[in-house]
Amino acid sequence: MRAHLSAFLFRHRLLKLAALLGAPAGWFVVIYLGTLFLLFATAFWHLDAFTGLVVKRFSLANFQTIAHDPVYRTIILRTLGIALAVTLTDIVLAFPLSYYAARQAPARARNAVLIAVVLPLWANYLVRIFAWRLILSPGGLLVWLFEKIGVHWSIGYSNVAVWITFSYLWLPYVVLPMYAALERVPGSLLEASSDLGARGWKTFRSVVFPLIVPGIVAGSIFAFSLTLGDYIVVQLVGNSRFIGNVIYDNVGVASNVPFAAAFALMPVAIMSIYLFIAWRLGAFEAL
Repeated sequence: MRAHLSAFLFRHRLLKLAALLGAPAGWFVVIYLGTLFLLFATAFWHLDAFTGLVVKRFSLANFQTIAHDPVYRTIILRTLGIALAVTLTDIVLAFPLSYYAARQAPARARNAVLIAVVLPLWANYLVRIFAWRLILSPGGLLVWLFEKIGVHWSIGYSNVAVWITFSYLWLPYVVLPMYAALERVPGSLLEASSDLGARGWKTFRSVVFPLIVPGIVAGSIFAFSLTLGDYIVVQLVGNSRFIGNVIYDNVGVASNVPFAAAFALMPVAIMSIYLFIAWRLGAFEAL
């Protein structure tokens, strides 16, 4: 029986592939696409102001509130600004580190750099956030160092503290894709560019950068999307509200699940626009 089944599957490759991928694909459709559909559908319901019950009828009330209330527009713009700042910061910090590890460092130094990059991921997410809360708090290490040099500046519980903490948390997710992209750049291309008289900046702009764009895009997707949806960092080291905090408050405090679902579609829409722009620019062609 087993031999006949093996022979049958060998003759029908597509059926074999469907049998292997059917369960994972079905799980993906039910869990991911199904929950995304429910989120989308719930966003068009609304909460009855008198009874506090969810009215399961199509309505644009939640989106009208988001569009016309300046508070929510400010929250979206604030989150978007911090996400862009974190993404750009991590790209700037990740490139020299990735370049050194991929192109310059000997084997031992390269391993040490990669271990140093990955090592913080072994610590609990909340532990790392609390560590930065202690460092950036009014009585923390950073303020103490500032006072030693005569600078009286406290950045604890501010958007600057949120930016620093996010940049630290997502930096490994940007370094690793950029390292992989830089490692794949053929050394012969760099040598040819040098032989043709191109200096360092010209070589980077014309040879290296086009080849590592997929790695930059992959890392930026991690940093940008993770910042858009996070609310714990903002609660622990910040003093303002971001998209994730509005969603959390409407689910856990106000019990306004339809409005939370509508607001949760904002980062989905922002990421869809970002991915579409990256696709149009050809950033995914070499992935």
